[in-house]
Parts: sequence; structure tokens; C-alpha cells
Amino acid sequence: MKIPPPPYRSPLARLQPQTTDLEEIKQNGWREQHILVVADTDARLDFVEKEFIRRIGNRLYGATAKGGTHE
Repeated sequence: MKIPPPPYRSPLARLQPQTTDLEEIKQNGWREQHILVVADTDARLDFVEKEFIRRIGNRLYGATAKGGTHE
């Protein structure tokens, strides 16, 4: 049985983007540099935590164009 040679692989194949696990990047950022990245709409947060995040964001960076609320 003769096995055909593998198809030609383009040298550009190594430049294809790799998928990135964003949650892992966020975890590493917190653990290594104490940078917290969180959305105020994160389902893992309760109402009080979401409101706390919104207030911190508004205090540090100003209110949003929609009158200070995120939707």
C-alpha cells in the first residue's frame, strides 16, 4: 500500500492566531500584577457587588454618556 505524501503546509500556517482564554489572562493579571478586570454585568456578581463596581468606575473614570448607568 502506497501512502501519499502529506499535503504541502504553508509557511504562513505558524502565523495563524491562537485562541486565547480571556479568563486565564484575567486571573494571571490579578495574581501577578493585582490588576482586576471585571464587567459590572458579570453574572457571578450580586447586586451590591455590581453597584460597587459601577461606583468605583464612575469615580475613577467619570460617568458614562447615558447618565452614569451601564446597560
